[in-house]
Amino acid sequence: MAWDTDEEGLEDCSIALFGKPGEGKFEFVFTGRHVTRRCDGDSVDGAAFGGPIFYGHQAGKYDEEAAHHPGNVYWYQAKRANEAFQMLDGKQRKLALLDKPRAENGTATVKLTGKTKALPGIPMGELAPDQRAHVRKVIGDVLAPFRKKDAEEALKLINPTQFDQLHMAFYKNKDLGNDGVWDVWQIEGPSALIFFRGEPHVHAYVHIRDKPLA
Repeated sequence: MAWDTDEEGLEDCSIALFGKPGEGKFEFVFTGRHVTRRCDGDSVDGAAFGGPIFYGHQAGKYDEEAAHHPGNVYWYQAKRANEAFQMLDGKQRKLALLDKPRAENGTATVKLTGKTKALPGIPMGELAPDQRAHVRKVIGDVLAPFRKKDAEEALKLINPTQFDQLHMAFYKNKDLGNDGVWDVWQIEGPSALIFFRGEPHVHAYVHIRDKPLA
């Protein structure tokens, strides 16, 4: 936080409490540049973390170095995702590798479509069991920075039915250094979205629910 806010750190952040801890539904929110953290006391039924999450990191220069993003605390998530891509065969890669990712556009960035088909990328049904297991590891890595209780709740919402409806996509027109290490990727289903934009540095969005919003 000190790095991302020109050393202002916590002074440049805000917190909010909704409800009263220990007295029914509550939520704690901490927000600032490159961070939205929620501690969710089941404040919103069927929504992991109480709603969408955003986090990011700029390690060093605004335009981070291609391939390794040295010092970026979230790049391990992209490394795991790229491992999943390397497991794909030629036909699978044609489905998974696309041109242009979604735009970052406020709350529209994390809008859930409710679609089970025609989502970007390769559907889980096209993957072998070991490939599917690796995608689960990618999701686990994305949830790793959060409280164990909240991460476990999110995983439960991505139940077997929803997991089967997920699609995974990688985007080549945001490839830093044109090195084939995909800096931008996403996992999307009817009521779940993980969007990782690692160009020019990391911005990540997570929105997981038990069902699409009406």
